[in-house]
Amino acid sequence: MEDEKWISLRLPTHLHARLVEAARTDRRSLNSEIIHLLEVALGPVGANDQSP
Repeated sequence: MEDEKWISLRLPTHLHARLVEAARTDRRSLNSEIIHLLEVALGPVGANDQSP
């Protein structure tokens, strides 16, 4: 099993609603949807993507 880190996160109500709707549409849990979106935004692990 992978190591996991737990965080507490405050979100604006409108952003939470958008995430819940996206998760429902993609048939994922809210947690899985947030992880998916972060992975897409950050790109592959180990990618040589340097910010300017």
